[in-house]
Amino acid sequence: MNISHINPAPIPLTAEKDQARKEPLGQLLLKMGKLNSEEVERVLALQQKSGLRFGAAAKKLGFVTETDIQQALAVQFDYHYLHKSQEFFSKRLIAAYDPFSPQVEALRALRSQLLLRWFDDSEKVLAVVAANAGEGCSNLAANLAVVFSQLGERTLLIDANLREPDQRNIFNLYESRGLSDILVGRADLSVIHKIDSLSGLSVLGAGTVPPNPQELLSRKVFGEVLRRCREQYDVIIVDTYPASMTSDAQTVAARCGGALLVSRLNETRMSQLANVRDQLLMSDVEIVAAIVNDL
Repeated sequence: MNISHINPAPIPLTAEKDQARKEPLGQLLLKMGKLNSEEVERVLALQQKSGLRFGAAAKKLGFVTETDIQQALAVQFDYHYLHKSQEFFSKRLIAAYDPFSPQVEALRALRSQLLLRWFDDSEKVLAVVAANAGEGCSNLAANLAVVFSQLGERTLLIDANLREPDQRNIFNLYESRGLSDILVGRADLSVIHKIDSLSGLSVLGAGTVPPNPQELLSRKVFGEVLRRCREQYDVIIVDTYPASMTSDAQTVAARCGGALLVSRLNETRMSQLANVRDQLLMSDVEIVAAIVNDL
């Protein structure tokens, strides 16, 4: 992922999380079922004899893998990610399944720039906008939301693509109601789905696919939904329908105030990207960043 044109209070720890951070690595591995009491004693004996750190000694004895150690360290440092065997979510969530990959490192760099240049007490909402389908807009929005939640920010991902929503597939949402249902008064913010395995992350799906998405997104109630969400979350990422096909993304971005413009190398035409940029600027949307996406 290449980043170009780069133009919050952490959540208090619960007592349980605070205790986990204080626990030694061996105790965590024992609780996770990666070691038994006898193995812990053998690791401690080797550690005392060799001077190795606990994790290195446990690996040398063949009791744990590097993945086991990384999972325990993630608990210690309150850094949540998923083991590849946990297949409840789509593997497109590389920030959750492969957090130490170069692609996710690029996402963290983007996150840092967005925190410096956009997200603060007054600006909390960012629309993710692509010109065309297939440019990875939904994937990027989902993974960006994950890396913000891993930082400890109360993060909400909203699927405002009311025509061909994808976040329900990425996060395997069981709640069929979502944004469209809220906009017509058939649901409220209680349909937001909290992702328990990724602490700090919540997702509001698109909901029932309506016959009139443009009209729904243009209603004042959408602005009210965003206002109420601003009161509860530090970072709000909004996924959108391709901007070259309808004015949905322009409408959503105008409500958000800022946009992250997404393109794909050797696929997105510069003329299309420039047209989307001009449409957003005409709507007084700030182009916070433009990236070449490879997710």
